[in-house]
Amino acid sequence: MTQEPGQLGLVLTGGGARSAYQVGVLKGIAELLRRGSACPFPIITGTSAGAVSAIALASDAAHFRRSVRAIERVWREFRVHHVFKADALSMIKSGLHWFLAFLTGGWLVRPPHALFDNAPLWDLLRRHLHFDGIPRSLYKTHLQAIGINATCYADADSVTFFAAVPEAGPWHRVYRKGVRATLTLDHVMASLAIPFLFRPVSLSDAYYGDGAMRQTSPLSPAILLGARRLLIIGVNDPAPTDATPRPPVVEPTFSQMFGFMLDSLFMDTLNANLERINRYNESPGMRPIDTLLITPTRDVNEVARRHLKELPRALRTLLHVLGAHNSANSLLLSYLLFERGFTQALIEMGYQDAKARAAEIREFLQLEQAQQYGA
Repeated sequence: MTQEPGQLGLVLTGGGARSAYQVGVLKGIAELLRRGSACPFPIITGTSAGAVSAIALASDAAHFRRSVRAIERVWREFRVHHVFKADALSMIKSGLHWFLAFLTGGWLVRPPHALFDNAPLWDLLRRHLHFDGIPRSLYKTHLQAIGINATCYADADSVTFFAAVPEAGPWHRVYRKGVRATLTLDHVMASLAIPFLFRPVSLSDAYYGDGAMRQTSPLSPAILLGARRLLIIGVNDPAPTDATPRPPVVEPTFSQMFGFMLDSLFMDTLNANLERINRYNESPGMRPIDTLLITPTRDVNEVARRHLKELPRALRTLLHVLGAHNSANSLLLSYLLFERGFTQALIEMGYQDAKARAAEIREFLQLEQAQQYGA
């Protein structure tokens, strides 16, 4: 069967520091293509940290391997201070700000906008993301659509800001819509603005936050942009087996509850959406939507625990106070551990998982029939 143009989509979910795993999978996919090949995904959507890789791929869609290498270089050298201010002085100032705002009821000292100041991430992405390459990728037909998902605080809609060929139009669904836009760093930072952790971003008409918050159908934007076959790279842990020992019953810490909230934010809707698509595919007369999901084969939390000491001392102390100091409470840690030891381990995990499923990926992507472009 010949691959129809524009029907293959890549969906990159959110996951904070866990998204380094996606980089490893992309690296494994890149090695399945001939050198100089274009991006095999004409439709790309990204949410939260996945939005960063989505933009990088779309802006250099004519050279897939080169764009993946550029993403990998950043993730391999990540440090927490590249993402948010985590030095002792910044953490003390943040703590004092919260304390004084609480003490004065917000009258003398206004409540902080977020727990962390992510100005370093603005600077990092401003240097490494090149949005002017997106129109070129669309013009040269290496790309059909790129969508970045964010959540509007004004109307509680999940909004997909997209750049695409003229045939792709906006959409309106219940609490979901697609808006054609000239994509900028503001759109990416809005998608990255995890509630409470990072400050919301103003985009012309309203404030926006992390794209996963109201995203009840994370696969829908790629489908509405024209994709009928989706490769999804998630970052959730393998499903527990019956042999997994049950932890002792103890009251959850703040860290554990916040970690579960992030897990629900980034993971649960994806699994539910896949179930809906499977039921849709079973309906008679429907044009099927094929999916291939790639997720970690090992426990990401366990990897995070091994790299805990790489965090800045002030942040490590804060996480300890919140309860993220043992195996039961390490979920939050795995989302915030932007340190190169951890990100390199996840890149390698993703790369090995992609290699192990190389035959499956090659068949799904029909790589032998994909267009090849010279470097």
